[in-house]
Amino acid sequence: MSVNAARKKSAAARDQLQSVRDRVREPWSPSAEKLTNISAVRRFFYRNTRPIYSIGPTDFNLAGMDEWIANFRHICQIDCYDGRHPNVFVPRPREHDEFRSIPDINNYLLRHDDVVDFIGARGGDSVAVFLMFDETTEELCEKLGLQVWFPAAGLRDRCDSKVETVRLGNRAGVPSVPNVLARVKSYAELHRLAAGAGLGKHLVVQTPFGDSGHTTFFISNKSDWRRHAAEIAREAEVKVMKRIEPLTATLEACATRCGTVAGPLLTEIVGHPELTPYHGGWAGNEVFSGAFSEGARVKARTYAERIGDQLLSEGYRGYFDLDFLIDRADGELYLGELNPRICGASPLTNHAAFAHADVPLFLFHLLEFSGVDFELDVDELNARWADPRFIDSWSAVVLKSTSPEVDRVTTAPASGLWRLGDDGAVSYERFEYRRGAVEGERDGLYLRITGPGDWRYEGADLGILITRGRLMTDDFALSDRARQWIDGLNAWYRGELPGAGAAAADGGLAAAPPAPRFAKSFAKSPANGSFKLQ
Repeated sequence: MSVNAARKKSAAARDQLQSVRDRVREPWSPSAEKLTNISAVRRFFYRNTRPIYSIGPTDFNLAGMDEWIANFRHICQIDCYDGRHPNVFVPRPREHDEFRSIPDINNYLLRHDDVVDFIGARGGDSVAVFLMFDETTEELCEKLGLQVWFPAAGLRDRCDSKVETVRLGNRAGVPSVPNVLARVKSYAELHRLAAGAGLGKHLVVQTPFGDSGHTTFFISNKSDWRRHAAEIAREAEVKVMKRIEPLTATLEACATRCGTVAGPLLTEIVGHPELTPYHGGWAGNEVFSGAFSEGARVKARTYAERIGDQLLSEGYRGYFDLDFLIDRADGELYLGELNPRICGASPLTNHAAFAHADVPLFLFHLLEFSGVDFELDVDELNARWADPRFIDSWSAVVLKSTSPEVDRVTTAPASGLWRLGDDGAVSYERFEYRRGAVEGERDGLYLRITGPGDWRYEGADLGILITRGRLMTDDFALSDRARQWIDGLNAWYRGELPGAGAAAADGGLAAAPPAPRFAKSFAKSPANGSFKLQ
């Protein structure tokens, strides 16, 4: 392209963007009706005329919300469905700087001409929701006339900090594992702090931001310290806590003006080497009625309500997720992390039986930001959602590449409905994107993340499987069925080494590029640049 042609194209893009900014939109006004029951809430979203966009790498976290909310669309960077999902828009690929965070992807999308055209053509007083975003995202949304229906990025960042989570929990009356918050520059200083707080010799140190699989350090001696000293010492403050043998659990909730709506306590699938190369790395969740003891479930809901009330008092409202640690020794439940966002557990929370009996948890988040007047009996709702009859059993697992080898994918399993045969083999049934198509435990809905032409490297997210039933045993080991699904789906991947055959068709690569710092992940953790598919 000539310089003059490039300038003309750039000028045209600027004019197009300005036209979107200047367009006189039909103002959207919330219903004058006060919503006082779930039937009214369902009707409100069924008749919604305001364009609402979920913007991010994929539609995974809010998949299926387009079936509940009229005029809801996903704008995604990764084309998981090969253009076949009617409510997923993927712009044409174009050159961009290396993605180092979820907000980088969102900001790339918001600057893309195709996205600007898509939003502008649908008109209306539009809304955007994100898994993660930053101040730049907020500025781009303002230029495009998009309202961000989440608390401000700065407030979310503060709530994201593992250090601030301890303080917020203390204010709310929700305990963390015994700990001390301090700056630590040496092993001697760490030992002194731990001794003063009675934490013992075996410690866990967490930095404020980042994926727990990468920023949680287990330290029992000087050798352990030396391996992680640089990451710990550079932080202004870290969390030093007693090491326990925990079971991990998560619970999603939504802080509203009527109170905090709490979902069920979910198990976490963590650290299994068949799924992730990262020690302690998150790899999925299970929802089922008997997760943990009744005492733990009641306490988790109580703690969620306390945290929700505290968040409201500090200016945060809407969707949030709590990670809990349950001490195997005595069953005590502790607050682990606060994630002020939708997360990897959201597809299970928003599609369980209780959500279909009422509405998905995410709709309460939208309701809180909609400007609509509503008054709902949250206590009644929480009691119903805690009833085992309203909790069916589902699992979602994220498959990562666990091999240290790097290759370029030539063949990958397509997104759709898959079937686990009696012989343990996995076969493709048909294209599908609806959860309702999964009828039994031998059916699975697969969302492909890494496809043909993509690089496969250690830690790369290959795809996500959602199926009925549990994929772990009561001892939290992977079940035989889980292993069959994992092995069966991985068997459909084929790749070629750099410089070989089709992998070199784009010019003959002599060597593979370094593994990207951003591995097509979604995000559960707070930091820009360290996150996972939650």
